[in-house]
Parts: sequence; C-alpha cells; structure tokens
Amino acid sequence: MEHRKTYNAKELKTPQGSVLIEGPVLPENLKKYGFHEGLVAFRPPLQQQKAIYEISQLPEGRIVIARHNDTIIGYVTFLYPDPLERWSEGNMEDLLELGAIEVISDYRGCGIGKNMLRVAMMDDAMEDFIIITTEYYWHWDLKGTGLNVWEYRKIMEKMMNAGGLEYFATDDPEISSHPANCLMARIGKRVGMDSIQAFDQLRFMNRYMY
Repeated sequence: MEHRKTYNAKELKTPQGSVLIEGPVLPENLKKYGFHEGLVAFRPPLQQQKAIYEISQLPEGRIVIARHNDTIIGYVTFLYPDPLERWSEGNMEDLLELGAIEVISDYRGCGIGKNMLRVAMMDDAMEDFIIITTEYYWHWDLKGTGLNVWEYRKIMEKMMNAGGLEYFATDDPEISSHPANCLMARIGKRVGMDSIQAFDQLRFMNRYMY
C-alpha cells in the first residue's frame, strides 16, 4: 500500500505565545528541534524523542508536532499497531493506530491536542485508513491534572472527537478490564467494506467462544 503524506500546518495563539502545529514532519526536520523536558508521559524525554524519530522513518509512520519556536511541546504519533496487540492480527494495511499523544502541562487547556489531531486529519490520505486509539486509564495523568478517571475520559473523548474518532465497542480483555478504558476509531471515507468487516472481527474476537 502506498503511504502518501501531505504536510499541513496551523498556527495557534496561546497565553504562552504562538504555537505552530505541523505534520507529518520529516525525520530530517524533527532532528532540528529540541524536545521539551516536560514530555515525560511515556518515557524520559530523550528516549521519547528517539522513539518519535524512529516512527517518522517508518513508511506508514506519521508524526504531528506542536512547537514553540524550535522546541517541541506536544506530539501525536500514528503507526501500525504493535505486533503483540490484537489490532495487528488482521495484518490490515489500512489500519493505523494513534500510538501516543502528549502536550506539556504548561500548554494544556489551549486546544493543542485537538488541533494536532485536526492537522493530522487535514491530509486527504487519511481517508484511506481506519485510525484507532486504545485509551487506558493507567496512561492518564490523573495525578498531574487532579481529575478523576471519568473527568479525564471525558476530556480524552472530546479531544479524539476533534479528530473524527468515535467510541467503538470491543471485547478486548485489556479494554474491558476497566469501564473507563475505551476503543475509539475513525473510518476514512474511502475505506472498503472488506476492511470494515475485518476491523469488526478484530473488535469482537471472543464472540463465538462459549
């Protein structure tokens, strides 16, 4: 499958100054920018910067960033699902996972997450894909925000809705292990019925197990 990537950008005014949201960003351009030390949700900043650079080199990998001057203060990643996850079992070329989204605490509440997703979906090639995200409450910054799981879940849903992702039911054991966890997805306009059916089969792999 051909992976077309069309760059888009959007400027956002925030109380902390102007932020440029852009992507998919090429690997050589990612190298030019600093990575804010507050980006610590998934791993230490330097390790996360390396991981993002590696994703940007993948044929299907897409990185959308938010930067203040030359410092990355937020990012979202898209790539094929982890081989160890059920979502990879269908070997679907047209299924991408929103792997991570993060914004430093100083810029939260400025609409950066929503706008990174909007910029990502401005690329017409996204209409050829099913985009999924698996939301697990143990990845959420409940301590830093002071929110409970349901308040945080509401914020996550609103942010994903901005990118056109909606709630989808599934019997995935990890997602089913807590009622706040959820699967969200966006099915592109050009995705065929065969792929939609294959996605449905991945969502409900245990339906015939009695």
